[in-house]
Amino acid sequence: MHKGVLMSAVPRPGGLTRRQMNGLLVAALAGTLAACGPSITEESPGETATGGERLKAPTGDPSGEIVIWDRSGDLFKVFEAAIAMFNAKYPNVTVRHEAVDIDAKLQNTLITGTDVPDGVFLDDAKVGGFADYLWDLKDLLQPYTQDIAAQKVAVNSLDGGIYGVPFDLDPGLLFYNEKALAAAGIDPESIETYDDLLAAARTYQEFRPGSGPIHLEQSAFLGQLQLEMYANQLGTSLAGPDGKLRLDSPEYRQILTWLDTVSKEKLGTRAEYLTPGDVGALESGDQVFYPWAIWFSFAPQQQLPKTSGDWRAMPLPAWEAGGARSGAMGGSSFVLPKAGQNSGLAWLFYEFLMFDEAGYSAVWGPSEVYPQGLNTSIPSYRPAADPAKPLFEPVEALGDQDLWATATEAGAQIPAGAPIPAWWAGAVDYLGNDVQRMLDGDLSPEQVVKQAAQNIQKNLVDRS
Repeated sequence: MHKGVLMSAVPRPGGLTRRQMNGLLVAALAGTLAACGPSITEESPGETATGGERLKAPTGDPSGEIVIWDRSGDLFKVFEAAIAMFNAKYPNVTVRHEAVDIDAKLQNTLITGTDVPDGVFLDDAKVGGFADYLWDLKDLLQPYTQDIAAQKVAVNSLDGGIYGVPFDLDPGLLFYNEKALAAAGIDPESIETYDDLLAAARTYQEFRPGSGPIHLEQSAFLGQLQLEMYANQLGTSLAGPDGKLRLDSPEYRQILTWLDTVSKEKLGTRAEYLTPGDVGALESGDQVFYPWAIWFSFAPQQQLPKTSGDWRAMPLPAWEAGGARSGAMGGSSFVLPKAGQNSGLAWLFYEFLMFDEAGYSAVWGPSEVYPQGLNTSIPSYRPAADPAKPLFEPVEALGDQDLWATATEAGAQIPAGAPIPAWWAGAVDYLGNDVQRMLDGDLSPEQVVKQAAQNIQKNLVDRS
């Protein structure tokens, strides 16, 4: 996929910059690092490493300066505002917070070992590719691991180590136009499985001939990301815990067959996420079902003025009755480079943001940046994601729905995942593109599985 195509396909005003499309949208724009890390000959001030790799927190009265890299945008401002609260707990730690084009700068910085930051905001999809340059945080995270969403622990894990401090959890939800469904006589509560969703789409199409009720993603990258959300529901993913490809499976065949059915029966609107054609179909009532990550909530808040207030969110349908009603779609974490000068102090900063009530309340709670709170993700730390203790307020653009309760309950159903392989973004050239060819009518689900699996194995897995 060409860079210009991807960026033109993804509008990024307002809320979308808070995580650059959940952090993962830029994963297709940069290569991953070769599997060779810098030589660590001495330990940085204030920290020690056990086994030469694992970071240990500083002891005594922590003091010093840390350099923290984040992407520019509204989420940068949220983290910036939280520094004052961090300093109330650690007054002798100075935080130098820098807005950086991480995807353009991090790789060369780690390779050269020059001006390496102490902490970096990084896409989950890239953690595995950078792992040789990062501290193993398994010992530091041990007090919290059992209370972190299993999927987030898994995507940050590699060869027995954990290389990222989990940030957000992005549960998949079914967004739907409640007003339009009511006019068609469709009760959203009747949609419990993906077969039920097909039935509801057929009913809606009878009510509104020519409509394409279900969103069919036309971007190869986002289509693959959504495919992994569906796969996560079924407890699988492109690569297993052992790194082996597992695309050739009944689960992927089931998902692809469902997508093929939506396409062949013309039950979907084929469009790239929130491009003008997509927005037009959403505003007109032609497209009324959107199975997507929680960050779609940005759309009715800022992109859909005509139908804002008509949209609602519910758990995803299950693939089988009684199955998981959500899957993860994207995510980001914080990593600590081994060549940073004060990575131990940076750990204290991230520990505060993610596991201290004052910290995670500052991130997701009401602020000057988000007066109602940050409502396009939820914390991956379960004590922070308590359905009974909302950090953000009901969303007016969703009819004042308590999105916090819906999202946290869905998030609790997300099955554990596996580490994201360094070749994941490269697989878009094969799987992502082949899914689009299937939706064009050029390939069958079986052909997608066989062809993409062969190409990914040969060109990516065997060469990694």
